[in-house]
Amino acid sequence: DENLTDRSPFLKLRRWQWWLLVAINILFLIAGQAAAVLLGRFYYDQGGNSTWMATFVQTAGFPILCIPLIFLHPSQKLETSTSSTYPSIKIVALLYFVLGLLVAGDNMLYSVGLLYLSASTYSLICATQLAFNAVFSYLLNSQKLTALILNSVVILSLSAALIAVNEDSDGPSGVSKGKYLVGFICTLGASALYSLLLSLMQLSFQKVLRKETYNVVLEMQIYTSLVATCVSTAGMFGSGEWKGLQDEMKGFKSGRVSYVLTLVWTAVSWQVCAVGVVGLIFAVSSLFSNVISTLSLAITPLAALLVFHDEMNGVK
Repeated sequence: DENLTDRSPFLKLRRWQWWLLVAINILFLIAGQAAAVLLGRFYYDQGGNSTWMATFVQTAGFPILCIPLIFLHPSQKLETSTSSTYPSIKIVALLYFVLGLLVAGDNMLYSVGLLYLSASTYSLICATQLAFNAVFSYLLNSQKLTALILNSVVILSLSAALIAVNEDSDGPSGVSKGKYLVGFICTLGASALYSLLLSLMQLSFQKVLRKETYNVVLEMQIYTSLVATCVSTAGMFGSGEWKGLQDEMKGFKSGRVSYVLTLVWTAVSWQVCAVGVVGLIFAVSSLFSNVISTLSLAITPLAALLVFHDEMNGVK
């Protein structure tokens, strides 16, 4: 509506241009997230078992974002600033470092969750992030809690509980009930942390960076991903998982080339998704970004049904 458009940082855009920008970011988020989840499940199904590698590829594709950042002409950087003073480099570096650590932890939780859950169950549990984000948006971003938002919180929380106690919930072959529970808890924790990250990003734009341009959005994604990638790399070497990567590639069921392509396209898909997420936070709000993420998580189980023939029982 008019009020939503007026509150957007892109005040210099015409109404149709603003909607086009939002639509492009929605497409990036939905397509990127669905493809990344399916490729992540494919990696595990074909013999991959490194959770640190699965965590690494979620942010390792960040150099792709340097291309639009380099070629973005200054005149194309639409800007609205709430303050003429930009924070010091130390404050910005600390902000990106803290957000990067949170991203790395969140990605690890998601990797463990996807290891022990089917793609459809994983995606449905991830939908609880909207409920978490409603709470964090209320506490951190002054988002009003309407009856519709409270309704979604109750329904999604109940849905997650039903999946957790559902005896017919399917997991990958060889996964015990204990590991299934670990996967559920990690995915639920990752959803909560992801929601907190979205609200913190929105708060960062409003209170810390206070300079809203296209390049600031890209820089936030690039630098936080750089930190998260370094943490994942350190974790891979510190845990010793890197020693088994060559054997993992040799034992990959669909071949070595498929192994490399799976990791590369997973990394690309996550970056496409990330552009959509941050773009929607920037153009609208963290809550709206999470709403679209939840829409994607409703589409992913249907894709998993076709690709991996996941079971779709009554509770799901």
